Amino acid sequence: METGIHTMSDLFDQLGLPSDEASMTTFIATHRTTAVNFTLPDVAVWSPAQAKFLREAIAADADWAIPAEQLSQALGCGPGVPR
Repeated sequence: METGIHTMSDLFDQLGLPSDEASMTTFIATHRTTAVNFTLPDVAVWSPAQAKFLREAIAADADWAIPAEQLSQALGCGPGVPR
């Protein structure tokens, strides 16, 4: 049964990424500098499907929005680059 409360580990699983603490810490440390001037879905590390999922989750303020915002903050994402 779906509880509606997702963790950062759940988000990494949903994105198809390793979700153990060490892997998440490494991912964040590795990609932190590439995220600075981008919104989370626009960071260059995502596949098109991952970016679409993140964009939709944030826009819909879905259950995934909270861990997505936590990941955005952990990566140091900025306000985005106007396009």
